[in-house]
Amino acid sequence: MDAFQTPGAFSWSELMTTDPGAATEFYGQLFGWKIEAMNMGMPYNVLKVGDAAIGGIMGMPPGAPAGMPPTWVPYVTVADVDALVKKVVSLGGKVHMPPTDIPTVGRFAVIADPQGATINVITYAMPAK
Repeated sequence: MDAFQTPGAFSWSELMTTDPGAATEFYGQLFGWKIEAMNMGMPYNVLKVGDAAIGGIMGMPPGAPAGMPPTWVPYVTVADVDALVKKVVSLGGKVHMPPTDIPTVGRFAVIADPQGATINVITYAMPAK
């Protein structure tokens, strides 16, 4: 199964933290993850197991609520982010960040269930073959 192309699959985990340097050192040593630093408009650290990218670590994003604690955020692959966001609202959920494009990566949104638990959903941009 390719989690980046399978709707409903957890496909990425991302840590938003106040100290990305300390976090990459801690998790790299803890789990043996390789860290690949890159710039995605802001510093971003891709986490790898072997050659497989599994997640990332970044600083708190602009606009994050004051006092927001560091947190891990899972991503679930969906076929169509825009359609899913409409369904979230129809089922009583909330949209914390509307569908937004990440250049070369895909389109994502941050949603919450009726109880308030949040999760990110994403449709990945697949490279042309």
